[in-house]
Amino acid sequence: MNQSPDPANFAARRRPTPKPWYRSRGWWLKQLHGWHWMSAAISLIGMLLFAATGITLNHAASIDATPEVRTLTGELPRPLLGWLDNPTSDTAPLPAPVVTDLRQRIGLDTAGKQGEWSDGEVYVALPRPGGDAWVSIDRKSGAISAEITRRGWISYANDLHKGRNTGGAWSWFIDIFAGACILFTLTGLVLLYMHSKPRPLTWPLVGLGLLAPLLIILFFLH
Repeated sequence: MNQSPDPANFAARRRPTPKPWYRSRGWWLKQLHGWHWMSAAISLIGMLLFAATGITLNHAASIDATPEVRTLTGELPRPLLGWLDNPTSDTAPLPAPVVTDLRQRIGLDTAGKQGEWSDGEVYVALPRPGGDAWVSIDRKSGAISAEITRRGWISYANDLHKGRNTGGAWSWFIDIFAGACILFTLTGLVLLYMHSKPRPLTWPLVGLGLLAPLLIILFFLH
């Protein structure tokens, strides 16, 4: 007597074997979307800044900027002149007591900045984003001369774009921001690939984004 097949066993035999996680389209989409939005969130404000300053840098010659120059003078107290007698080298920073007095007297911070020592004076350059500054001290009389130059907020933003005289913290920010942008674009490229079938314009547009700058470089830059 033939036994009728068990419906549960028959359904189990026909059920497809689940794909491993690394072969699942849904898993990859979830991961890519997650990394894409996180990298976008991290780099969003930075991208706005760097895109805007890209325009201002491209038109720097046509943007008028009138530098604002401020001159400062003062005199180092006589008890501190002895600290200027024997520098450890021709490029040694100013001694800590002199740094403290300058900060209080004229508002310039020379801590850790390289000095230029000569027989008569010590000069410290203080370049900064969007401007410049320097301070000079007469080693005999203690007379202080200083100057601060500001070139406006557009120049300041342009220098942030270039990383000019911005220090280590901003340099780290640029590296981390650039890494987030790379992650954003690479995950975006893979997402374009995974969603490209119903969107026939995807690859022509990607190709245009590559071809346009390439043609300009080849034919218009000499």
